[in-house]
Amino acid sequence: MSALAIAPSACIPRGSTAPSRRPAAAAAVRLSAFRPVRPARGPLRVRSQAAATATVDVKELNAKYGKGSAVEVKEGRGGLPTVFLKSAAGATAEIALFGGCVTSWKTAAGQEVLYIRPDAVFDKSKPISGGIPHCFPQFGPGAMQVHGFARNADWAVGGASGDAAKPAVTLVLKDSDYTRAMWPHAFKAEYTVVLDGEVLRTRLAVTNTDDKPLEFTASLHSYFGVADVETANVRGLQGLEYLDRVRDSTHPSVHQELRELATFRGPVDAVYKAAPAKVLLDNGSGDVSIASVNWPEVVVWTPWTAMEACYKEFVCVENALATSPAKLAPGAEWVATTAMAFSRDPLDEFCASNPEDLECLVYDD
Repeated sequence: MSALAIAPSACIPRGSTAPSRRPAAAAAVRLSAFRPVRPARGPLRVRSQAAATATVDVKELNAKYGKGSAVEVKEGRGGLPTVFLKSAAGATAEIALFGGCVTSWKTAAGQEVLYIRPDAVFDKSKPISGGIPHCFPQFGPGAMQVHGFARNADWAVGGASGDAAKPAVTLVLKDSDYTRAMWPHAFKAEYTVVLDGEVLRTRLAVTNTDDKPLEFTASLHSYFGVADVETANVRGLQGLEYLDRVRDSTHPSVHQELRELATFRGPVDAVYKAAPAKVLLDNGSGDVSIASVNWPEVVVWTPWTAMEACYKEFVCVENALATSPAKLAPGAEWVATTAMAFSRDPLDEFCASNPEDLECLVYDD
């Protein structure tokens, strides 16, 4: 299996005259779309205290947690300490300790499924824009910095497994002076990432280590690369109630999703309630299957032309706990899991080897 390869630096400004070749199966997806009339959230503005950073000795971490070629701790993008996973199947994943952010998930063919925005920086001056950042302990909007502090703090390595079939790492974030200044609670968050063959699995466990109750909201703010935002679609949301946050994120309007395929023809910021156990994102090359347990909502987002240079190249489909906070008594734990897999479109695979076949020579109007 393989996924769509999209280089983060390859943003083509809207209006480029370069033709877009697309298999007929994808070009045929032209349903009437939800068209919000006002702009999207716009460029991200992070109201944050300085990032909670720590000095990390990657050689020491690799000596302790490195498991041969299956698990390695070394410098990644921008020199950030990063955990590299490689399964026996040949798939790879990268998890930056800053933000506990999965910054890459590649199939055995070496092609990227996730997306890093071209405005992303890796110097800890702001959260990593892309991959799978955390929103915790606030999905937003709210009193603290945008989407909480977990994506803006260094996580520690708590353990690793070098099983070649299923290499895994567990990252840990605990309360500190930095976090308590924004959220006065003692807690422990453990985030386990497993590369099960080519499937990317995550487990987020939050424990209340305080002597009083706490509440939080959260999401995995997952960015996925797409061939073209206007032909991407999400299946599995039909019939669900959703909150449209485009006009006003603090007072969203309520709607029911009537479409079989949720598509993108303008800015979208929608929180789908009572989400199913699995949704499918058609990224133009195949399906990204996103299965989850105990994530009660799915958030679908595109900034549209608020990110003019590259909005066509990605969409966010997020597992979320956004509208009803988790409430934990002292000592209690909350756990949620995901499993993400990619299956390639057979027509796209055929066209990769037969680009001049009539079935493959389809251009947009």
